[in-house]
Amino acid sequence: MKAAPVFKITPTIQEYDWGKPGLSSKVAQFATAAGLAGFSVKESTPYAELWMGTHTKSPSLVSSTSEPLGAYLSKNPSFIGEAVAHKFHVTDGNLPFLFKVLAIQKALSIQSHPDLATAKVLHADHPDIYKDPNHKPEMALALTPFTALCGFLPLPIIAKYLSVTPEFAALVPTAIAERFTSLSTSSTPTGLEEKQALKDVFSAVMTADEAEFKAQLTKLVDRYAAGKVHEEELSVKELVLRVNEQFPGDIGTFCVFLLNYVQLQPGEAVFLGAGEPHAYISGDIMECMANSDNVIRAGLTPKLRDIPNLVSTLTYAAAPPTKHKVQPSPFRGTAHSTLYDPPIPEFSVLQVVVPAGEKERHPPIQGPSIAIVTEGSGQVSWGLSGDNLDLGEGTVVFVGADVEVEFTAGDAKFVVHRAFVEA
Repeated sequence: MKAAPVFKITPTIQEYDWGKPGLSSKVAQFATAAGLAGFSVKESTPYAELWMGTHTKSPSLVSSTSEPLGAYLSKNPSFIGEAVAHKFHVTDGNLPFLFKVLAIQKALSIQSHPDLATAKVLHADHPDIYKDPNHKPEMALALTPFTALCGFLPLPIIAKYLSVTPEFAALVPTAIAERFTSLSTSSTPTGLEEKQALKDVFSAVMTADEAEFKAQLTKLVDRYAAGKVHEEELSVKELVLRVNEQFPGDIGTFCVFLLNYVQLQPGEAVFLGAGEPHAYISGDIMECMANSDNVIRAGLTPKLRDIPNLVSTLTYAAAPPTKHKVQPSPFRGTAHSTLYDPPIPEFSVLQVVVPAGEKERHPPIQGPSIAIVTEGSGQVSWGLSGDNLDLGEGTVVFVGADVEVEFTAGDAKFVVHRAFVEA
């Protein structure tokens, strides 16, 4: 009997300290609603991530057989598609992307992800830390109000913080600060000199003497708590106090004066390519990335910090936060689907919002996809014989390459997020 090209898969749950506890987490909500086998909510447990994919750390399973998804796809290569398999050198049924739900209560680490060449070197040199040789460009699509630090601030804003925030300025040697300030109004903010000046400031902060930066952070927090805030600092005051409360005495707090503070509403998205520093602060998101778990960390974390590699691999491309926003677009003549298409080949994401009782047909997509119901219930159907599956909140399905599908809403709004790849 020929295998069905659309089938349910069972995602996996990751519990990290920064996750939202109990049913306040979208991860726990989806797992509970979908009746995830063996899952029982504990209100004090931080449910941080729901993984949907084939990554070897925590692969999804075919729900009907409990077989690892990658193993199943290796036996059914047509579900990945010849063109995608060739372009991305797919072996063992391993998908080019990893799809996640994140529920963030505490700030994630100050981090970046390596490019492909760097990932291969890091994996070869430190396979116990960097466990795969792949890069990890990623996109975050907000399900709830979401905040994050994303990419370096424009140079004039950093220079302004150096002039009005003495605790921050104290971590940067005078010569470095003066050179940076002199270049901060340059007409070529991403020129070689400007990038080097920004790198020098960032490196000085991240490698500052521990006793010195802790003393300065105490002064900063005490000043803000006393309400002594310069006008230029008002937008980050509460963030500084929040992050310091979560990670007392951590150098990562000073990154507030170096990185863009982004606040997204549901349906808005940001993309972070290789070498872009970032830290997610709060909210629930859909996250999609190349199939990797490589993270270079430097602050706001109890995990290993690799400051030398972080400093040496960043792009130092200072820009407003709009640089990182993904502009959605219509999807191939559909009425209820929005495409989020970042500038990398490994993945794109669709947000499908079908009104009660209506249908949404997706034309065949050249490669494989994974979809999760994030609100409501309905049905997905495919094929000439009208094969179908009932879908409820939290249900995850795999859709094979070149399969036309139709989503039908029940008696309420039906929302599906679908990640896919094409050659």
